[in-house]
Amino acid sequence: MASAVAALAAAATPAWAQNAEPSALDKIRARGRLVVGVYNDMPPFNVGGQGIDVDLAGALAKALGLPLSLLPFNADENMNDDLRNLVWKGHYLGFGPADVLLHVPVDRPLMAENPRVNIFAPYFRERIVVARDLQAVPRMDSLDDFAGKRIAVPGQSLAGWLMIGAESGKYREQLLTKWKDGVEAGQALLRGEVAGAAGMASELESVFAGNARYAIEPLPVPRMRDGWAVGLAVKREATDLAQALQAAINQLAESGELGRLFAKGKVAWRKP
Repeated sequence: MASAVAALAAAATPAWAQNAEPSALDKIRARGRLVVGVYNDMPPFNVGGQGIDVDLAGALAKALGLPLSLLPFNADENMNDDLRNLVWKGHYLGFGPADVLLHVPVDRPLMAENPRVNIFAPYFRERIVVARDLQAVPRMDSLDDFAGKRIAVPGQSLAGWLMIGAESGKYREQLLTKWKDGVEAGQALLRGEVAGAAGMASELESVFAGNARYAIEPLPVPRMRDGWAVGLAVKREATDLAQALQAAINQLAESGELGRLFAKGKVAWRKP
């Protein structure tokens, strides 16, 4: 009897439904793990398999009831390349794509340039800041308050480009640009080699968190004060996966767990 009912049900089901492809989330569940792409060597988000994004990847996998498979990778020349290699196509060296990529700028022009990708679920707001030793630079109304003083800045970074170009290169001779990231620049400030350091807020906060001798403020450039949001990216057609991940991010934010993940990395969580 049961087999007859099943046969009748199958006959009543439209052919398109019988032959429907499993959804993105169904395929991931069948595989039995969530593959999450994270950037290598991005303090405090991932350094040697530890950091905020690594912890977030674990929290997302747990929310979906799946084991985590981390896919660390080195950033390519631009974000479009990263989205191609880690989200919708895979790298020519044979790795990827991941099911989801973390730390993607939630940016309309970037979305328009990448129609095969869904960028969503902002989970943090980043910005460019300047840290200073309050004994050397008691106040900072403008960069002129660093007159005659050295500032450490990662040269190959947004902070570096902004500082080098600020006011038509006015401060160029004061900059030490050999540092690879804002954490290294901040450590130079801690050692007393410079009076200030520029970088991303997450980088410098992870160095100076709780140290009353130093102040961290937004770079005094109006268009940089609000910063930018970072979120997740999946294939455009992975609708059910995007919905599940968005729900997970919402729950992590509402429960306070997202804030705790950032606090563990010594970074103040800023709602996007």
